[in-house]
Amino acid sequence: MYQAIVRRDATMEGVFFVAVKTTGIFCRPGCKAKTPKRENVEFFATSAEAIAAGYRACRRCHPLELSGTVPAWLENLLSRIETEPNRRWTNADLTSLGLSPSRVRRWFQEHYQMTFHAYLRTQRLGLAVERLRSGSDVTSTALDSGFESLSGFRESLRKWVGETPTNAKQTEPILTARILTPLGPMLAAGGDSGLCLLEFADRKMLAKQFQRISKLFAQPILIGSHRVLDQTDQQVQQYFAGERTSFDLPLRIDGTPFQTAVWTQLRAIPYGQTNSYQQLAKRLGKPTASRAVGRTNGDNRFAIVIPCHRVVRSDGHLCGYAGGLWRKKWLLNWERQNSPSERQHRLPLPVE
Repeated sequence: MYQAIVRRDATMEGVFFVAVKTTGIFCRPGCKAKTPKRENVEFFATSAEAIAAGYRACRRCHPLELSGTVPAWLENLLSRIETEPNRRWTNADLTSLGLSPSRVRRWFQEHYQMTFHAYLRTQRLGLAVERLRSGSDVTSTALDSGFESLSGFRESLRKWVGETPTNAKQTEPILTARILTPLGPMLAAGGDSGLCLLEFADRKMLAKQFQRISKLFAQPILIGSHRVLDQTDQQVQQYFAGERTSFDLPLRIDGTPFQTAVWTQLRAIPYGQTNSYQQLAKRLGKPTASRAVGRTNGDNRFAIVIPCHRVVRSDGHLCGYAGGLWRKKWLLNWERQNSPSERQHRLPLPVE
């Protein structure tokens, strides 16, 4: 853990907190503050434990906030984007706000898998498609969405949505949103037909996952809000608060019969328990298909909701998890601590 704070290893977010005895402050593993000496630090599993030991939260890395929370330097910009969603921002506009365009670009690439200007463009197009589907005419929609000409609007729709304005009225886009968790931000994607994807934002190959679902469902992916995304956010927060042990979200699974069968078995693994790949294969009536089960496990697009983190090797050891083994360990420990049987065990005895 000490080597992790020396490296400022942000991948250890959620695993532990580090407290500095000489300053009385506790931080995240990736805090950019000066690295303390080894003899001056101690480690805690939760922020509550650090506070109980008398430490106060660092004002630089804000360990009491959910990982992925919008940093203070970006709050004004995001607030203005929310107020003026159709504005065409330029690098000069960012500079006038005291922001570095390259720093803003890096933040959006890390948290949305796209540049700042691509984010603005997809947001404007998402709003435009929503207006078209609600019955607005093409010309007013183009002008209200921040496009300077009807031809530019048509070209953007063809490029990003793959449709003309007329056809876009019947197009159901896949909308995306960020969800903050103690283990880092997640990206959710879905629409009227249900949730298509829920993954940690730092997962490798996530951009290809988005391309895959766009091709699979023949729908464009845009920035926007939707009731299924709000529902997903609510249920994820309940899970991390220890208030939910299963999910009832509408999922667009769309896999082969074998994949669907595997994912169904995954959802049947009880909260707080684990199964091996071999156990899953036997339950499917295919005892020699452990490897195929493992591959299908890795193809799961719904982190936590379809609990592939509950699958371990036959010897009990943890193995591959796209979100990182440290997250898998955290999730399994969290579920064991918050399982109904464990909570019942911790209840105080009734007073007679």
